[in-house]
Amino acid sequence: MRILIVNPNTTASMTEKAASAARAVAAAGTEIIAATSRMGPVSIEGHYDGALAIPGLLTELKERQEAGYDAAIVACFDDTGLDAARTFADVPVLGLCESAVATAGFLAQRFTVVTTLERSRVLIDNLVRRYGMGGRAKVRASDIPVLELEDAASGAIGKLKAEIERALSDDGAEAIVLGCAGMTDLARELQDIYRVPVIDGVAAAVKQAEALVSLGLSTSKRGSYASPLPKHFMGAMSGFAPIRAAG
Repeated sequence: MRILIVNPNTTASMTEKAASAARAVAAAGTEIIAATSRMGPVSIEGHYDGALAIPGLLTELKERQEAGYDAAIVACFDDTGLDAARTFADVPVLGLCESAVATAGFLAQRFTVVTTLERSRVLIDNLVRRYGMGGRAKVRASDIPVLELEDAASGAIGKLKAEIERALSDDGAEAIVLGCAGMTDLARELQDIYRVPVIDGVAAAVKQAEALVSLGLSTSKRGSYASPLPKHFMGAMSGFAPIRAAG
């Protein structure tokens, strides 16, 4: 089984971190292929960044089709471009937020997602509600710019721990979801410290991808995720046209 993990931002060190977390939980015989977008923002913090990251994400999915992959994971907790990727791809495509909150729902009645900035908190809160977990989950921002997670001297880990402690004391959280792909390497350490389940979206998505492939299931192509209709795309987007009709 081959699982493609695409980081829709352009920071390769974050891709490497996600790939390492994925390989740590992948089953024997599962190959993890990691890709970094070659166009777009260095980090994704809010709607504007996310919108401009989608072309790079779709390019990686498209260019790696020939080599083949059995499932794909969008390695951003905002589930950036997830619907577009599912429409484009013929294999299961998973997002970190959806995978993580689904996993948390198996483990706890109440849980808190701890993310980076307030602008991301609002976006993720909307996703959590969309995924049917609004009544069971709270989303908190720890005031950490994403790239500070790459800098051990930034104080980001201390801010993250402080917000987790507030979630446990004030929210009554029974589990914690790490709301950024850049936090993926911290899950086991934080679980050991706080003695509650700490869910990393990368690991959750890998195991769910393996399950879907093993079950022979993929995204429905009836209705909202039907393949794109053939039409011309203009200007810089012309290369994304589903079929380039003559004339």
